[in-house]
Parts: sequence; C-alpha cells; structure tokens
Amino acid sequence: MRHMNLQVRKVEGGEKIRVDIWHGKRKHVAAMNTILSTIQNLITGVTKGYRYKMRFVYAHFPINVNVADDKQSVEINNFLGEKRVRKVAMLKDVTCMRTSTKDELALEGNDLQLVSQSAALVHQSCLVKNKDIRKFLDGIYVSEKGHIGEED
Repeated sequence: MRHMNLQVRKVEGGEKIRVDIWHGKRKHVAAMNTILSTIQNLITGVTKGYRYKMRFVYAHFPINVNVADDKQSVEINNFLGEKRVRKVAMLKDVTCMRTSTKDELALEGNDLQLVSQSAALVHQSCLVKNKDIRKFLDGIYVSEKGHIGEED
C-alpha cells in the first residue's frame, strides 16, 4: 500500500491510528477506507484470528479429504468417483484441520485475505467441469466464516 498518497500515523495516546488524506476526491476517499478496513482486519486477525469452515457436499461418491501432518496441504480423493488426487497447498500461515463434525474442514489463520484465498483454492479445486452445475452440486463449500474464539 505504499503507492497510496496518504499519511498513516499513531495518535499520541498510542491506542489509535490516524489516516490523513488531503483534497481527496471520491476515489481517494474510497481507497482510504479500503486501507482503514485492511488495518482493522489485521488488528482483528492478530487479536482473535479467523476461521473458515468448509463442508463436503456429494450426492453419490463420498469425497475423501486427507490433511497433511504439517497441516499445510490437503489431498482430495474420489471427487465424482475420479481416481485423480487433487492436492491443494495452503497459503503462508494458514493451517487446515478436520473438525469433529462429519465432512467438515476448518481453515485458520491471522490474515483474513490469506484464509479466504486458501478457502477459495480448495473450493476451486473441486469445481465440476463439462456437466450441468445445476444438477451436479458436488464440491467443497464455505459454510461458516468467523473468528477462532467464537463457538456455536
């Protein structure tokens, strides 16, 4: 975000951050608000952390998902009965684990963008090709987004 023409500084109390932009038009103010929400997401990620829960949806062939021992990659087997093994590597500082719920996967990390991008990589690895997607709804979908400390 070094390309943005704005000033970020800490207020004297040390509890708040001030972002200044001078003579900002509509696009500049929108970019400043993007910076503010990114900073807020970083603070929330460090204090609480982010968790995405993903569910396996299948009609006939059960999807088998194996998490590596280092919790940094996922292997997806038997998607639509295919023999091919799909491997998805998690992005930096994102951990993956199976939950106690059947057919559920949890992704956790401190950076919201990295956690959501890792969830998107898992989802996109299980897209149905050359078939009617209204009929073939098999895949791995995000079912819940939240913080690590939150429980049902």
